[in-house]
Amino acid sequence: MGTEIERKFLVSGDGWRDGASGSTYRQGYLSLGPAGTVRVRVGGDKARLTIKGPSHGATRAEYEYPIPLADAEEMLATLCIRPVIQKTRYRIEHQGFTWEVDEFAAENAGLLLAEIELQHEEETFPLPDWIGEEVTGDPRYFNSYLVQHPYTQW
Repeated sequence: MGTEIERKFLVSGDGWRDGASGSTYRQGYLSLGPAGTVRVRVGGDKARLTIKGPSHGATRAEYEYPIPLADAEEMLATLCIRPVIQKTRYRIEHQGFTWEVDEFAAENAGLLLAEIELQHEEETFPLPDWIGEEVTGDPRYFNSYLVQHPYTQW
């Protein structure tokens, strides 16, 4: 079974931008519900279908599969719940750990979230000085929530 263990934080300041390289993503949801989500994501010339189960702490089931780019583009245009999430994801190395900072655009402009994937929930890691409040357990910061309740409308 695929498992994702991820902690999520608000970003404080711009210190994370030094040396960060970003990739633009568009993602849409085919299904949203308490049992899980089904997402289509396009980044560059690659596309993926991801199925995620409900969160239990920082852990949830996750299954991800490559799909043809043309299929993903069609799903984003015709099948996905609106609005489609638009963001730039930056990868930042910090003391042996990889952080991903998502800078949201369009309906979710102004939101900056940092995520770190872990091997187990109790794993310890150093916090960069640009990390703010932890929001791992706050469903408002799930991308699936942002589709129905965009950040610019909070």
